Amino acid sequence: MPATTAETLSIVNRTVSVAPLVLLSAADHYGRSAKGTRKRVVGVLLGQNEGSIVRVSNSFAVPFEEDDKDPSVWFLDHNYIEGMNDMFKKVNAKEKLIGWYHSGPKLRASDLEINDLFKRYTPNPLLVIVDVQPKDVGVPTDAYFAVEEIKDDGTSTSKTFVHTPTTIEAEESEEIGVEHLLRDIRDVAAGTLSTRITSQLQSLQGLHLRLQDIGKYLQKVVDGDLPVNHTILGNLQDVFNLLPNLSAPKAVSKDLSSVNGMVNGSVDISGGLSENTELAKAMSVKTNDQLMSIYLSSLIRAITAFHDLIENKIQNKRQQEDDDARKEEADKKHEIEREEKLMLNGTSEKTEKESKEGEPKNDEEKNKKKR
Repeated sequence: MPATTAETLSIVNRTVSVAPLVLLSAADHYGRSAKGTRKRVVGVLLGQNEGSIVRVSNSFAVPFEEDDKDPSVWFLDHNYIEGMNDMFKKVNAKEKLIGWYHSGPKLRASDLEINDLFKRYTPNPLLVIVDVQPKDVGVPTDAYFAVEEIKDDGTSTSKTFVHTPTTIEAEESEEIGVEHLLRDIRDVAAGTLSTRITSQLQSLQGLHLRLQDIGKYLQKVVDGDLPVNHTILGNLQDVFNLLPNLSAPKAVSKDLSSVNGMVNGSVDISGGLSENTELAKAMSVKTNDQLMSIYLSSLIRAITAFHDLIENKIQNKRQQEDDDARKEEADKKHEIEREEKLMLNGTSEKTEKESKEGEPKNDEEKNKKKR
């Protein structure tokens, strides 16, 4: 049945949240099966489909083969899917089969046929393309739902994929594991300021890539390579309406020459709508003030941290010197005690020796007296 505009908008307004475990499983599947090749891997997605929110919490790999020369020739093991699905139901009954994934990185010609196959297990299967080797900054997943598009020229409908926004969401236990994995790749030496600037730069790069994609799409629509999609154009118009208008009409002078020009129908090139330099200047001044305050606060924070670091080093040095002095004093005291002990031991040994030598002399004197 062809999808109406309301149904298409409801699909577009859905939010698909993908758990980090699914990304790790897909990356591991690709690393074991197709690393270093141009092949893609296919798997099954498990989770909950609550209508406006689709939660993808688990997945498992599926044996899949396709012909590189002929995309319409492919093989997917149905029995394996059914057997694994039954086993996962025994472990967690809440996780249901809601769709499938592949490693892309883009849509392929056979995706619609594979998606029709998964309709045996779920009415509206979800397709998630996981980019296992991302080159651009952003979320490495793209979610799609298949609909039948109604064309403006009245021709027969055709099936197509509708893109749905995706987010990466993790539970508390998963967040702990993700943080543990990020420790190995995160630069510990990087400070908070550099990390924030890096994240902002990556966000701007991602925005720039999205704007390039929008420009390429509009150019293809103008050239006739792609059909007109009023939903996409409406969303783009909403985006453009949110942009600030930095152009405003200047006050038209009411002198005699301008009035004569209006009456006679002549057009003055300098008149009409022009850029309001005062508004642009005010925006620039306000932006510069905000950036200056951010710069000064970051500079003060850096100087304070540097001062604390110096104080910490000085305290550590003083503590080390005190510890060395105490250790040296203890060593001296121990040495003095050892010398005193040796002196006492030497005196006692000398006394014992003299006493032992005196005993034989006394015995000899006693013997002489007896005689």
